[in-house]
Amino acid sequence: MKSVCLSDRGKVRPHNEDSCGVFKNNDGLTLAVVADGMGGHRAGDVASSMATSLLKERWEQSSDIETPEHAEKWLQTNISRLNSELYKHSQENSECLGMGTTIDAVICSNTFATIAHIGDSRCYLSNTNGFNQLTNDHTLVNELVRSGQISKEDAEHHPRKNVILRALGTEQTVEIDMKTIIFEEEDMLLLCSDGLTNKIPELELKSILHTNEELEQKAQLLVQMANDNGGEDNITLVIVQYPSMSESG
Repeated sequence: MKSVCLSDRGKVRPHNEDSCGVFKNNDGLTLAVVADGMGGHRAGDVASSMATSLLKERWEQSSDIETPEHAEKWLQTNISRLNSELYKHSQENSECLGMGTTIDAVICSNTFATIAHIGDSRCYLSNTNGFNQLTNDHTLVNELVRSGQISKEDAEHHPRKNVILRALGTEQTVEIDMKTIIFEEEDMLLLCSDGLTNKIPELELKSILHTNEELEQKAQLLVQMANDNGGEDNITLVIVQYPSMSESG
């Protein structure tokens, strides 16, 4: 399994409130995480870094995750626990009151990938069948699109585009979207914060992922393109690629 993780402050924000990581457990399975923090004075980076570091710590101690059911249970248990810890931290530390973070966490095995999702960061699957968004944004604007009140085109420039309806750590409990896909040879997963997707159209994301560049070059090109298009937000992404048969064995 090949992967790359890259986070950039962007060209406008004074500091980076995003966090990301790719970690292995005792059985060599991969956990990829992207978190985009928000709220409070310098509290967004606290929320996102806590989310990433605590999941890393628990993932590296885990084992015997052999099925999608095992993966979903692990993600459900640990992200729910993490939500409680972030909420408690915000209540006990006034400078962090109201903090929260998006989370996209994906467990990747040799046969499947299980995705846990909260917020408006995204997970895409890129393969021979095309380029597809696997997650639904938990935003006001996306709900307006889903209910037919505005068009997808209107949503791109809506004044309340950044209003998030669901985040990790802002309430005592949180609902987690969960999905498992079959992960096949040369498939790629792109996890990213909205600092990337707000600046690069999906057709261009697809085009870059389908080039013959190494994963590191693809990641750097995506970040550079987001910055060239304004870079008003932090930009964070993880790419995970299932190896070809020739590479894996």
